[in-house]
Amino acid sequence: MDKQEILHKEIDLIQSCIKRMASNSFLIKGWTVSLIAVVLALTKDKVDFLFISIVLLIPVLGFWYLDTFFLRTEKMYRMMYKWVIENRLSSEERMYELNPQRYKAEVNSSIKIMFSVTLRIFYGIPSLVLITIIIFKLILPC
Repeated sequence: MDKQEILHKEIDLIQSCIKRMASNSFLIKGWTVSLIAVVLALTKDKVDFLFISIVLLIPVLGFWYLDTFFLRTEKMYRMMYKWVIENRLSSEERMYELNPQRYKAEVNSSIKIMFSVTLRIFYGIPSLVLITIIIFKLILPC
């Protein structure tokens, strides 16, 4: 196998990992929207809003963390892709290595990604609404 073929095969493998991380992130967002919609639709008059808000807040925060994990891992794979494109023809180091942890220091921390504009809006708004409902229901029980 010549170096050009190795390069193409390796970047194909990395691209499939990037696609998988992006797909996982997209699915997590879909599950979040579906969960909120289904719970609110099925329990509109049957259960206390305090209970529903607490029940919804836990998976929303969990999905927020998972989405952050997938986005950060995708960014690490993108750094790996960049490294392979720049170095593969001149080096056989790290050949076919698909562990992205080596690029951890080169991407933003999980906290920075978690509070990036897009994730802050997508998960932050529902979380704030749920937290506000919890606080008001605890302070002003009706």
